[in-house]
Amino acid sequence: MQVRRQAFGESRGPGAHPVPWHRRALPGRAARALTDAAALATALLIATLLRHDGHIGNVDLTGLVVLSAVAAAVHTLAGINFGLYTGRWAYGCFEEIAALVKTSAVTVPAVLLLDTVLGRLVPRTAIIAAGMFALVLTAGVRYMVRSLQDSRLRPSPDRGARVVVMGAGEGATSVIRAMLRSPSSPYVPVALLDDDPAKRTFRVMGVPVVGTRDDMADVVRRFRAEAVVIAIPSASADLIRALTELAQPLNVDLRVVPPVVELFGRTVRVEDIRPVSHEDLLGRREVGIDLEAVAGYLSGRRVLVTGAGGSIGSELCRQVARFNPAKLVMLDRDESGLHAVQLSLDGRGQLDDRNLVVADIRDEQRLDEVFAEHKPQVVFHAAALKHLPLLEMHPSEALKTNIIGTYQILQTAMRHGVDRLVNISTDKAADPCSVLGYSKRITERLTAAADALVPGTYCSVRFGNVLGSRGSVLTAFAAQVEAGGPITVTHPDVTRYFMTVQEAVRLVIQAGALESKGEVLILDMGEPVRIADVAKRIADAADQHIQIVYTGLRPAEKLAEVLLGPDEPDHRPNHPLISQAPVPQLDGAVLSLLDPSSPREDLIAVLHWLAASPALPKKPHPVIAGKQRRPETAAVPPGRRP
Repeated sequence: MQVRRQAFGESRGPGAHPVPWHRRALPGRAARALTDAAALATALLIATLLRHDGHIGNVDLTGLVVLSAVAAAVHTLAGINFGLYTGRWAYGCFEEIAALVKTSAVTVPAVLLLDTVLGRLVPRTAIIAAGMFALVLTAGVRYMVRSLQDSRLRPSPDRGARVVVMGAGEGATSVIRAMLRSPSSPYVPVALLDDDPAKRTFRVMGVPVVGTRDDMADVVRRFRAEAVVIAIPSASADLIRALTELAQPLNVDLRVVPPVVELFGRTVRVEDIRPVSHEDLLGRREVGIDLEAVAGYLSGRRVLVTGAGGSIGSELCRQVARFNPAKLVMLDRDESGLHAVQLSLDGRGQLDDRNLVVADIRDEQRLDEVFAEHKPQVVFHAAALKHLPLLEMHPSEALKTNIIGTYQILQTAMRHGVDRLVNISTDKAADPCSVLGYSKRITERLTAAADALVPGTYCSVRFGNVLGSRGSVLTAFAAQVEAGGPITVTHPDVTRYFMTVQEAVRLVIQAGALESKGEVLILDMGEPVRIADVAKRIADAADQHIQIVYTGLRPAEKLAEVLLGPDEPDHRPNHPLISQAPVPQLDGAVLSLLDPSSPREDLIAVLHWLAASPALPKKPHPVIAGKQRRPETAAVPPGRRP
């Protein structure tokens, strides 16, 4: 049975007509205007009586009534002009109070002038005093109404969990306001903690600051709190870990609000409050972004993302969509991944949008069809194979997908005049020693060569492990815990860089806005983390005893990853979290030397040589897509298939 929801403004009665919006809105706005007019008349009466020392016999009541009517009309007209009675703001908010002040500032001089024209109906000093009295009265009425509304919405302490909120900044204010303005809120804030001494007497909607983080245990006991909420969107992973250690012995639920990068400028809601995740403990950082520069190359432009169904690609789609591109084309060979990313964007998942493209980057003809139809101006190339041990066993797949697939994306982009292309690389490409590292280093070099041929910007972006991505170490550990253990770690001293997928993608988008000359852009991943420490934290949090087993380093696996190769300087000319390193170009013609059917050892040796070889000799090349090659550069031959 299909249930039809009642449309907004639709009458419930049979045969009745919808109620127009103005018939619903005008009574409330008229009531506000009449209340303010009554307050102004009362203020004029009080001010006039004070001027005459309370002797009502000295008051010209007729003149007072006339001037009150005139003042009410002026106040109402001025209020409409400043949006006071047009529904522009919520009743009693700061913006409405500001409009009230502007209205009063206009009303008083206007009434003084009209009083002079009408023959001095009341003393001038009474009019000036009445303006101040009226402002106090009208603001006071709004405060009382707002307080009554808030008290009616405030959840019952018996129904929600008593919460101590860590932080007394903007994030905490948003969280407490959200908690106290929803009767169904599962949380009731009872106290605030903040390390800033200047906030010792601070209150947020009546909730007091009662101490610092060091007082957490005492405050939890004193207020009988059941949960602690870390309401600091900009909190770093170090701060989250420190607060987690303080809360663990207290037998309370520990909750956190999302980082700034996930909020993307909006305020925190009750629904955003969630348990502390491993991503919070490992990868939280506040990542600044030049919104104007990013919007300049994404807003109103046609953007294509390859590998759109993967962890990086899908987050790229979600974040790019926020900049209102003219078209967002999502390409992947995994139709289930495309279905998931469409669901996350519009909640429909109907798979009926031409901007969802099922294609394989190995298929050059198919890529030409896609680029010809959608004419992308910006390309984010995230499609790749990324699992190191599998590619060590099957290097031909790294060749066909990572290298030849990327080469064909580059060639197709140049033929169709793509202005900007960002190739997603990996920290394995820095001083590579694995098939994955070789293949991604070669793609960096191919991208640098392509950049030398076009007026636009073609660059690579390199970063380390992404928390929460498919196949990440946290995903593997969680699956092992679910199966009852053990958690397997290759070596007790192995370290890796970590970053949340939102932070990584945010920096990838920022990197795409930078002007570079075929460089690789390396994202600052913070400090490396010992995998053994991560495994121990996950094992300790499990409901059962989980053993940790060390299996030894796998073939071609490093004990510690690096983000920069030995000859790559840490040069950050444009962004404090993005290094820019030159890349020796690689002529795509050499790919004809590679044969996927070659013996495994021979193929790996050739990949190693191509990744480490110096730039190949320069030679002239013809025009590509109507654009002349830049002078003095190595190049990728147009349209040549390896």
